Amino acid sequence: MSSLLKWSSLPVAGMVSELKFSVPWGHIAAKAWGSPQGRPVLCLHGWLDNANTFNRLIPLLPKDYCYMAMDFGGHGLSSHRPAGFPYHFLDYVSEVCRVTAALKWSRFTLMGHSLGGSVAGMFSCIFPEMVDKLILVESCGFFPAPQGQDRGPGLDRQRKLNSPLPSRNGPSRSEESDMWLDSKRKVIESLLSLEENKPQPPKVRSPQEALQRLLQANSHLTEESGRILLQRGATEVMGGMVYNRDLRVLTHNQDALTLEQCSRFLREIQASVLMIIAQDGIFNPEKKSQYFVKPLQEAFQSNLKHRFQLAEVTGNHFVHLNEPEVVAGIINAFLKRDQSSKARL
Repeated sequence: MSSLLKWSSLPVAGMVSELKFSVPWGHIAAKAWGSPQGRPVLCLHGWLDNANTFNRLIPLLPKDYCYMAMDFGGHGLSSHRPAGFPYHFLDYVSEVCRVTAALKWSRFTLMGHSLGGSVAGMFSCIFPEMVDKLILVESCGFFPAPQGQDRGPGLDRQRKLNSPLPSRNGPSRSEESDMWLDSKRKVIESLLSLEENKPQPPKVRSPQEALQRLLQANSHLTEESGRILLQRGATEVMGGMVYNRDLRVLTHNQDALTLEQCSRFLREIQASVLMIIAQDGIFNPEKKSQYFVKPLQEAFQSNLKHRFQLAEVTGNHFVHLNEPEVVAGIINAFLKRDQSSKARL
């Protein structure tokens, strides 16, 4: 498992500490706000993002909590996986286990944005006794396969490697099998291709060029939000800066679960669930709602009943970072419901 390597106070407004958790391949980086004795909340960022995605939201949340935002492996300030090892979705779930074990958290709240919400959702199904509240920001807790080709602004970066396009009425079981096999083949071939190419040093970019490239790939980000993510997503070097993310993350290997499987799995969740969907986010278009968003929301509602809350807000996929005040009040009210677990550090 993991061990806590470092807890150091930093002179940043509203932030208590930077932390590192030892893992077999290096470390998982994290940052903490609030009192170590406060009620524990673990925050999980989206694909290709980092812990800074919560920089503007957490200062608006209740002060008597311990908020821990971690960088997934290959993201932010966390170590890259060893050569020859791809990034699997369940690896991110296991990283949550490693971090919470090192913190000795036996019961806590999970808050995830986008991919982080899917990780949080799966963790809550596998380890239901550990999660008392689940907050999904621009996430349905799962991203079932087959995935549509158009994932919305900012997520087209996945290059469709594991996003087979279903027909409008959905593929047959035979088509699903073929698409699943084809997507896995492309992931493997892409990873091997990366390894075969002679390793090149990371490209050095000027700060402005690095920012513009990030904004072009994420049309939902404001310039200010882009700068916040870049602070942790890039490292200053002579002549400019280089991105921190592992290129292998671009071939992110999402385990393909069907909508039916996701609907069955969520029955295991013991936590109260808050799902926040932005009106101009990536899960709002009607064609997506017809495929899995509405069915998943209905499954949450029918199985969790009073434990499920759905909130639709103005804003886009990065509403929590661009306009945190839009979601802060909803999250505050949700957190303040009966909760007795404390962080033990």
